[in-house]
Amino acid sequence: MDYNYHTHTFRCAHATGREIEYIRRAIKHGIKYMGFSDHAPFMFPDGHQSYYRVPMELGEEYITTLTKLRERYKDRIDIKIGFEMEYYPLHFKDMFKIAKDLGAEYLILGQHFIYNEYPNGKYIGNDDKDKKDLIDYVNCVVEGIKTGVFSYVAHPDAFNYPIDSTYEKHMGKICTASKEYNIPLELNLYGIRDKRLYPRDKFWAMAGEIGCPVTFGFDSHDVKSAYDGDSIEVAEQFVTKHKLNYIGRPNIINI
Repeated sequence: MDYNYHTHTFRCAHATGREIEYIRRAIKHGIKYMGFSDHAPFMFPDGHQSYYRVPMELGEEYITTLTKLRERYKDRIDIKIGFEMEYYPLHFKDMFKIAKDLGAEYLILGQHFIYNEYPNGKYIGNDDKDKKDLIDYVNCVVEGIKTGVFSYVAHPDAFNYPIDSTYEKHMGKICTASKEYNIPLELNLYGIRDKRLYPRDKFWAMAGEIGCPVTFGFDSHDVKSAYDGDSIEVAEQFVTKHKLNYIGRPNIINI
């Protein structure tokens, strides 16, 4: 694995370390293609800003800092600068405009909330047995895929819903859309090393049956995870077990 396009910075308030440390560790371990994709800045119409995003006032600094580092290390590693962003039906156009105006080069789709997040949204990591919530999550991810602006879907299986026939029926639609629009799904290595709910065997079994494109992402939130060899081995086991259509380095869609 010589690539990783899922890297955060301290600006999101739940990651640590300096960008230069991430870059140096990546280079040391043979990463040739690297992308920073911190949580996209966004201010809701009433002025609310989410606790886990890059604050609006730090968006320009994020781009500027990484641009300088890219130039400094250009002979050793190829660095892209982008954001991880949700698809919210009410706010997508505004969110996309902010990201593009700041100078983002690419986006990955990371759906962390449903119902437009604020003021009455739901976090997808909480235990949720509501079929309507599952359907809304799937619809958001599928519609996000259809926009054609996201390079891939981060942790598509992160929604915390029980594995049953309803789960299979609706989550399978994400795999189908991924294959139809040729937008890869990310097998998330943060979930592996942090022993989270995901990656979920049932989801990746469906992905293998449908044959949608699959890529890996470190989802780095600290310097050590800028390269995570142990989790790569586990991810490779998922590929073998479920006969996944692993494509390696994803095609980056310029926005």
